[in-house]
Amino acid sequence: MPRFAANLTMMYAEHAFLDRFAAAAADGFVAVEYLFPYEWPAAELATRLADSGLRQVLFNAAQGDFAAGERGIAALPGREDEFRAAVDRGLEYATALGCPRLHLMAGLAAN
Repeated sequence: MPRFAANLTMMYAEHAFLDRFAAAAADGFVAVEYLFPYEWPAAELATRLADSGLRQVLFNAAQGDFAAGERGIAALPGREDEFRAAVDRGLEYATALGCPRLHLMAGLAAN
């Protein structure tokens, strides 16, 4: 039997982000994912998960400057300290949210 998680970054755009948890639960989802949680305190996200009876199953570590086209920093030379900090912060959120997976985005190498 397939298992699906609602991607709250992409789904329920008619709702403010923090209201998307309840919308996903109302549609029968039991798990959620989204790109980046860092705009909101981990405790607030944990409360939304608990209140909606949802599990957090995945999110991304910080990706660098998304607006400038960066899509991760894990494989970018010279960004090691920034990457370590992103992993540490991601693990803090993962722990607070009970999330078993943290996606590390490699990044796009410059030509």
